Amino acid sequence: MSSPRIVAAVEIGTSKIAVLLGRLDGSTKVDIVGHSLSTSKGVKKGEIRDLRAVSDCVHSALSSAAGKYHIDEVYLALSGRHLEGNFNVGTATVSDAASRVRQIDVNQAIADAKRRELPENRSYIHHIQNPFCLDGKVVDSPLEQQGQRLEVGYWSVHADTPLIRNYLRVIGGYGMEVNDIVISSLASGNILAEEVEKDAGVLVIDIGGGTTDWVLYRGGFVVRTGVVSVGGDHITNDLCAGLRTGQKRAEQIKVEHGRAFHDREDRNEKIWLVGDYTIGDKEFPKSAATQIIEARVTEIFEIVKAEIKKADFYKVDDIASGVILTGGTARLEGLEQVAERVLGLSVRLADFEPGLDAELRRPEYTTVIGVLDYARVDQDRVDQSNDGMGILNGLMNVLGIQRKEASY
Repeated sequence: MSSPRIVAAVEIGTSKIAVLLGRLDGSTKVDIVGHSLSTSKGVKKGEIRDLRAVSDCVHSALSSAAGKYHIDEVYLALSGRHLEGNFNVGTATVSDAASRVRQIDVNQAIADAKRRELPENRSYIHHIQNPFCLDGKVVDSPLEQQGQRLEVGYWSVHADTPLIRNYLRVIGGYGMEVNDIVISSLASGNILAEEVEKDAGVLVIDIGGGTTDWVLYRGGFVVRTGVVSVGGDHITNDLCAGLRTGQKRAEQIKVEHGRAFHDREDRNEKIWLVGDYTIGDKEFPKSAATQIIEARVTEIFEIVKAEIKKADFYKVDDIASGVILTGGTARLEGLEQVAERVLGLSVRLADFEPGLDAELRRPEYTTVIGVLDYARVDQDRVDQSNDGMGILNGLMNVLGIQRKEASY
């Protein structure tokens, strides 16, 4: 058994900084020893705009979560519209005289799938393996099977290198190195979707403050991921403009009175515009708010649907397990009803094992729970790439950052 280590899972979002501390000892168990959820400043749509402001927020959150513990490793969630993906298929002609697939053939097909070079200032984050095909038929393991042509596909996610550099600088300013990076959609999907759901096909949508992350599973594999530059903060901004009130009050109206769909009865319910009942404060029908919210929520799901359709992956029968919703905006009443109407799929809200502390079962912690689980399990199995650490090591070299050897 390896020596226990304290691992910090960190999510630097547009509206919040989430940190989860876990004690890992090499077993399947994770003891959560600290957590922190605080307001984020200096981030917009998943991109750092003010490095100093972000650093102050993250360092404070890390210190608050750590308490008496010394953090040994940091795993970082990454989101933002700068994330993109491409699907590449690698092929290899079976070289054995008896047409039996050998490891050299597997390695050649994998290398061929990853051969695609990126433009300057782009770096790979994940190579996510899809099934092997031997002579056009899907196989779980091609080794020792007979055939002529071996194929394997990879969904490869890449990011803006300068933006990654800024995230690493934030953690570096705390005196720590980032041990690995995982995209937010993959972290959320891996912890929320059960294996049977991944096999049948499932779409996980995480609606945060500035972005909406999604991941689509089919046949047990990740086939697509994406990020939409719209989230819960945009709902708040819409309420600001539509109701002509301040940001703080608009957020309060959304949380206390908001609903994702408009109902005729909302015309009869009144909400105070300012809420302090002073001169100048006035009532307005709840319908004014719910109509605004429904329009923006509908747009979010329509964009996600359009992106999946564009990749020709939107087949209802292939997403038999439906949709799982999470993220802070998933708290909005009636969100699943709107999702069902727009996406035409069954929808459920994310839930966690009862053993988790009640506060940690909040949707705001979904991503960091997934990131901590990513740190717990073997990296090869999590992103199915066989080179997860290799990607980050190579990225560190690109960024000119000296990196210690991993201890596991």
